Amino acid sequence: MAELNLGKGLTAGKVASNVQKKLTRAQEKVLQKLGKADETKDVAFEEGVINFNKQYAEGSKLQRDLRAYLEAVKAMHESSKNVQSCLADMYEPDWYGHNEVDSIVEDCDVLWTDYHQKLVDHALISMDTYLGQFPDIKARIAKRDRKLVDYDSARHNYATTHKTKKKDGGIKITKPSSLLERATPGWAQGILSAHNVAQSSLSRSQAEEELERAQKVFEEINIDLQEELPSLWNSRVGFYVSTFQSLAGFEEKFHKEISRLDQDLYDILVKLERTDTSRKTVNNAAPSSGTNSSGKEVSNNTLRPGGPPPIPKSPSKLKPAVPPPPKVTPSKEMKTENIINLFDAAAAPDISVTSPTEASNWDSWSDSAAAAAETVEEVATDETPAVEPQPTEESSDHADMPPGFLYKVQVMHDYAANDTDELEMKAGDVVLVITFENPDEQDDGWLMGIKQEDWQQNKENPTKGVFPENFTQTL
Repeated sequence: MAELNLGKGLTAGKVASNVQKKLTRAQEKVLQKLGKADETKDVAFEEGVINFNKQYAEGSKLQRDLRAYLEAVKAMHESSKNVQSCLADMYEPDWYGHNEVDSIVEDCDVLWTDYHQKLVDHALISMDTYLGQFPDIKARIAKRDRKLVDYDSARHNYATTHKTKKKDGGIKITKPSSLLERATPGWAQGILSAHNVAQSSLSRSQAEEELERAQKVFEEINIDLQEELPSLWNSRVGFYVSTFQSLAGFEEKFHKEISRLDQDLYDILVKLERTDTSRKTVNNAAPSSGTNSSGKEVSNNTLRPGGPPPIPKSPSKLKPAVPPPPKVTPSKEMKTENIINLFDAAAAPDISVTSPTEASNWDSWSDSAAAAAETVEEVATDETPAVEPQPTEESSDHADMPPGFLYKVQVMHDYAANDTDELEMKAGDVVLVITFENPDEQDDGWLMGIKQEDWQQNKENPTKGVFPENFTQTL
């Protein structure tokens, strides 16, 4: 009777044999986990398998990233091609460098295509070849694990049969264990015992043959993998070097060539701009608008009602400026001749150019001038004796000011000091402006001063510092 054929080269006997092997392996693994059977361990080989799995995972990731990179290059090629095609379509034939622009667009397209193809040939294909050897080795590692279980199972079976032999070694005639054996005559009992011993010897020999066969199959696969796994692990360095060297070299060459074409295109567009007469007209009209806008600029010293003005640049970054001269305030102790000088400008004759010969004007002017002179003399004679040498209120104020005092200012906006040499101010504070010890240190837009409140409380060691002039208003 022919065996049942289940497929290509697959028969019922093979199916039964495979099922029996799987059951035997499962039983052996359970015994090994329970500690009732020995398990063969190979630490070096297990480390090699760990490295193999790591190498396989890294290579697969690199392959995915490389494919994504190629897709990005392809997408960039299409985008660049569309943009440059748009430029070529808009570039009119009578413009400068029309033919050169068409040539540059074609060369860019060729460069992108060549770059993508080189990456595919020298990077992606070599990557696929490198990873193509991993699935076969992975399958062989799995087969080696199965044969190792078979080898352990054969060892366990062989050890069991030898243990039974030692127990039955001293018994020559066994006791009858069945009705047939009990019914056997006495002279036939020896023949039956000899038959049982022969059967046990046959099972021991079969176990030994099975152990030798399983050991041979396992060692063949194990030896090959012991040689291939370290070699494959060491080959990764050379592969990574060659792959990334090719990638970097192609990318460098591509960018060098594409930058040269971009420079050529840039030069053509610059020359086109120079030949464009309409753009020249626009450029000629530009300076007038620039002049008007610059004339509308407001100086830093102008206070803005909407908020604090901009802070001038730091004093250390500006050129030194000369401090403003002190203002002269008229005093009550002025001499008589100074008082008379004040009236000189007011008493000057207003001479009419159109009628220089009118005598009445000159007479009236002489009369008024004489009257004014008499009045001034009377005032001078009356007030001069009354003036005493004691200081006035204003002169006492000046005497009470710090050395180098110039004038007072009132703070219009809060100012937070940004450096140790700057003065912290609040809106409403009164600051006494003083001269710089070294005039070369004064910068444009900055003043040196002491807060009046601080000066009144601590005249011996007041806090002085620089502050922006446009944050204050002169009193």
